[in-house]
Amino acid sequence: MIQNPTTPADDSVATQTYIEMLQAGGPIVYLLLGLSVVALAFSVERFMRMRSSAVGSARFGNSVLNAMESGGVKAAMEVCEKGDNGMSRTLMAGLRRSDFSLVERDKAVEDAGMREYRILSQNLRPLMVVSVISPLLGLLGTVWGMIKAFQDLAASQGRADPELLAGGISMALTTTAVGLAVAIPAQASYYWFKSRTDKFVRNVEHYYYELNDILVHGVQVAPVPSVNTSKDDDVAAA
Repeated sequence: MIQNPTTPADDSVATQTYIEMLQAGGPIVYLLLGLSVVALAFSVERFMRMRSSAVGSARFGNSVLNAMESGGVKAAMEVCEKGDNGMSRTLMAGLRRSDFSLVERDKAVEDAGMREYRILSQNLRPLMVVSVISPLLGLLGTVWGMIKAFQDLAASQGRADPELLAGGISMALTTTAVGLAVAIPAQASYYWFKSRTDKFVRNVEHYYYELNDILVHGVQVAPVPSVNTSKDDDVAAA
């Protein structure tokens, strides 16, 4: 059976239906749409700020270790200066104090790492706020819509007419759906960016400890591999 292709008129009718559905939700839907714009703006800003080139990747950390092993502190500092990312600035705080005691060096790296961590985390709170408020606003619209539906039913003096209930029920369901549609991406974005900040902390700690091993003992611990090496390990074990 051959189906007729969708015509521009059908698309315009569908678009109009979506617009009417959102309008049925009342002012709460417009507030939720505003929150979605806020969440999108902060998500884009955080995505640009947390790029690997801005935060520091495992490849960059390994390059600092290689420079440290082959050329010493000066070579590692040159790599960090060229990197200009959160990891490079944190590791640089320790490299500049290579002649200091271990306690003083640890303190400097800890302070630098906390500064970078605060920079990465500073604009995550709006995403969490949106993800928490949006379902509550949707629930408010649900209650409001049901109240409106029962008020219309009461005004009809008990006449059972589905059209009288349609407006309130439509508002209730629309606000609930829009609230969840805004909250789910906002919360997913928050936890993804939060995992990026936690990964930054783990990477900085790992490479700082390895730099300390090279500085103190003159040996390098095996760097973090950029690819899965389990097959190579199996072959070597055989």
